[in-house]
Amino acid sequence: MAYLFPPMAEEPPSDYVDFVAGHLTALRRDAARLTDGDPYANQLPGEVLADVAGHWRRLRWWSRLRRGDAAADFLSRRLVARAKQWREDRPYPVDVRSVPSDARRPAAASIPATGAASCLAAARPVSVAQGLAPLLGSTIRVTGRAVAEAEIAWVHAYQRYCWRRVGRVAAAVVLIVGGIVQIMSHLSAPIP
Repeated sequence: MAYLFPPMAEEPPSDYVDFVAGHLTALRRDAARLTDGDPYANQLPGEVLADVAGHWRRLRWWSRLRRGDAAADFLSRRLVARAKQWREDRPYPVDVRSVPSDARRPAAASIPATGAASCLAAARPVSVAQGLAPLLGSTIRVTGRAVAEAEIAWVHAYQRYCWRRVGRVAAAVVLIVGGIVQIMSHLSAPIP
């Protein structure tokens, strides 16, 4: 059967798993920061990844169209929205403080360098591997944890997709039956 919009796959595509592997650590760190480290907020990254999985095909298409990373933008927007919803659902206030970026960064030792020697030292890679690193593909490796998180998020998004599909079919049936009843009542009315 040909579909205008093909149904969602039951298994996550490999590019989604790679996306989760690349963003999982930062997502967990940001979720902990936004929820003030509350241990009950551990489900927040999974919910955000499920939101991304539900829109994955559209986000990939939008990324190709804009030549940007629409999925990462959507991930950050959903994380902020989910964290706000999480804070509103708490029976106690959550204290979230912004820490200046300079306070998190350790103090670097100042090494005085002068002239052309400092420019050469800054431009030259330390090793051959560092010189070849820009030429190689991504160094992000998919771990078992990232695959598990991607699979779980995809399953949750697929369940939402199935329930929405059932809801759309039920709404269509109600509208069709209502339309038929309306037409039949109009046709059966006595002619004046």
